[in-house]
Amino acid sequence: MDLDLVKQLEDFDDHRLVTFFHDSETDLNGFISIHRGNNDIPAFGATRIWNYRSYNEALVDSLRLSKTMSRKAALAGLKCGGAKAVIVAEGKIKNRREFLKAYSKKVNLLGGHFITGADVGISRDDVIMMRRFSRYFVGVNVDPVKYTGLGLFYSIQACLKEVYGKESLEGKSFAIQGVGKIGGELLRLIYNHSHNIYVSDVDKLTLKRIMMKYPNVKVVDSGKIFNQKVDAFCPCALSNCLNFKTIKLLNCSVIAGGANNQLESDGVADVLYKRSILYAPDYVVNSGGLISVYAEYENHGLNTQYVRKKVAGTKLMLKKILELSRRRKLSTLAISNELAGERIMRLK
Repeated sequence: MDLDLVKQLEDFDDHRLVTFFHDSETDLNGFISIHRGNNDIPAFGATRIWNYRSYNEALVDSLRLSKTMSRKAALAGLKCGGAKAVIVAEGKIKNRREFLKAYSKKVNLLGGHFITGADVGISRDDVIMMRRFSRYFVGVNVDPVKYTGLGLFYSIQACLKEVYGKESLEGKSFAIQGVGKIGGELLRLIYNHSHNIYVSDVDKLTLKRIMMKYPNVKVVDSGKIFNQKVDAFCPCALSNCLNFKTIKLLNCSVIAGGANNQLESDGVADVLYKRSILYAPDYVVNSGGLISVYAEYENHGLNTQYVRKKVAGTKLMLKKILELSRRRKLSTLAISNELAGERIMRLK
């Protein structure tokens, strides 16, 4: 791919590193993008395996997600930059162990500038296995999903307080789009506290497990999850689920979910603001997982009290953003981007 074309991509933001990796024996292909970080401060970002429509789409995903990770780390108060690795899924992986082993060796080539863990398509067991071949994998001694869910729960409380005057989930209704790792954890946390919960997922086996474990949830088609009349819509699937078309369908007061890059563009946040729908910026509310693996990296991973205290800071940061949004009459995304940008500048 031509270097000038990469620089012209909308999501290229003077990234520190953009690299393509390949292994002929396992047919491993993908990109690692490091947005911010330096010789003293590593860049953190999980690895995902996805069936991209093209290599260009994969590259753009890594660029955009790495910038999001920088913002996430900045507002979580972590001394690290942001990065992202994407592996292009091209058919069935013949030997998963050898495939991931080859990838872990690619990570080693960056010498610790890139610290990674599990995202879509990568399990915690995969991470534990890859850690045997690379010490730059995190999420072994802590479960980041648990803390992502906890931070999201705290954030939902803050949103309900802003809109309804109370943090309580009692009598409130929710629509969760995607009940995999993060969505499933959020469901576990809110199930016994809320009134109605609607869920959707493209994976029928996942839905079957959810229905057996949580019999009172209401399953709806993926295309109809946006239409549900609820207090909070919780996108916990993949990126770009909120666009100018889907937000017209929303019938909620709050949006707070665990998916990364939920908005197709920043302009979507402005429309939500004008419609008086409170959007909780994704990289603020889903930072619990990053906080936990950073703590593991800094040897605090087994101190659950320390991690929980740091994750609780998510609610405080969100409250600050909501207050500034109200006072300055700007969208929550505009405020959070501004605050994150100020902190990221210090990493240059």
